[in-house]
Amino acid sequence: MSTKLSPYFSTPGIGLGCMNLSHAYGSPVAEPEAVAALQAAFEMGYRHFDTATLYGGGANEKLVGKALKSKRSELFLASKCGMAISPESGKKEINGRPETLRQQCENSLRRLDTEHIDLYYLHRLDFDVAIEESVGALADLVKEGKIGAIGLSEVSAATLARAQAIHPIAALQTEYSLWSRNPEIAVLEACRQSGTAFVAFSPLARGFLTATLTDVGTLEAKDIRNNMPRFYAENYPKNLALLDEYCQIAAAAGCTPAQLALAWVKSRGDFIVPIPGTRYVEHMQENLQADAVHLDPALIARLDALINQNSVAGTRYNAAQQQEIDTEEFR
Repeated sequence: MSTKLSPYFSTPGIGLGCMNLSHAYGSPVAEPEAVAALQAAFEMGYRHFDTATLYGGGANEKLVGKALKSKRSELFLASKCGMAISPESGKKEINGRPETLRQQCENSLRRLDTEHIDLYYLHRLDFDVAIEESVGALADLVKEGKIGAIGLSEVSAATLARAQAIHPIAALQTEYSLWSRNPEIAVLEACRQSGTAFVAFSPLARGFLTATLTDVGTLEAKDIRNNMPRFYAENYPKNLALLDEYCQIAAAAGCTPAQLALAWVKSRGDFIVPIPGTRYVEHMQENLQADAVHLDPALIARLDALINQNSVAGTRYNAAQQQEIDTEEFR
C-alpha cells in the first residue's frame, strides 16, 4: 500500500463512494437523510469517504462537509477535479487546464469546509491538455498543503507512467469488478510495481452483483444505467442468467452476493481498496462486513470462470462515454 496515504485510507479495507447520494442513480437523497446516512457510515466504521466536484454539481461535497466536519481529523477525505457541471450550459465538461484545477480545488475546499483534502484525483484525462500539465498543477497544490496526495481516475498504465515522472501518484481509481476486468490488462500490475494504491469504483457492477436488480424497467429515467449497454433490454436478461450460479457461490462462501463481489475485488491484491457506493444505511453495513469475508482459491476460480469480460453481454460504456476515458480495452 502506498506510504503517502493515511492509514484511514485502507483501514477498514473498504471505503464509501458518496456519489449515489447526489448523482447519477436517480433522484438525489434529501439532505437530512443524506447527512444522517453519512454520519451513520462513520459510526459503523467507515473512514475513507470519496466524493467529487462533479457529483450533484458540488452538492455531494457540501453534504460530505456538513455531515463529517466534526470528524474531519478521524477520516480520509478524497475528492476529484477536472470534470464538472458547467454553470453556464448545465452539461458535464472535462477540463484539465492548470488554472481550472486550481479553482476547482479552492471550490472543493470551501464546499467540504476543510483546509486540506487528503487525496485529490484528476477525475478524467483531458485529451487536449498534457497529463504533465495537469499533474504539475496538482503538485503545486501539494506543495501549498491544500491536498495531501495526487490521484488519477480512469487512465491507462502509460498515462500513469507519464504522470509519475512529474510527481508521485498515490492512487489510481478505475471501475473494477467481476464484470469490468479492464484494469487486469495493465493498470493493476503498473500500480503494484510502482507502489500506487488501486481504488476500485463500482465493485458491485452498478448493482448487478447485489442480485437485487432484476428488472431494469424499474430504473428512474435519469438513472445513468439506462445509457450503459450492459443494462440495455437486449443484454440485461443474458447477464441475469449468470446470477443463479453466482448466488450459489455466495451461499457456499457464507455471505451475501454483494459481499461476495467485494471479497473478490479485495482478493486481487492488498494494494486494492474497493469503494462501493449506496444511498441505504443497511447496504453500507452489509458492504462493510465484506471486509471479514475471505474466499478460498476454488471459489475464486469458479467466479473467474463464471463472470468475466467474455461472458458478459454488452460493453461497459456507450460510444459517447467511451470517448471520455483513457483506460485499456480488451480486443
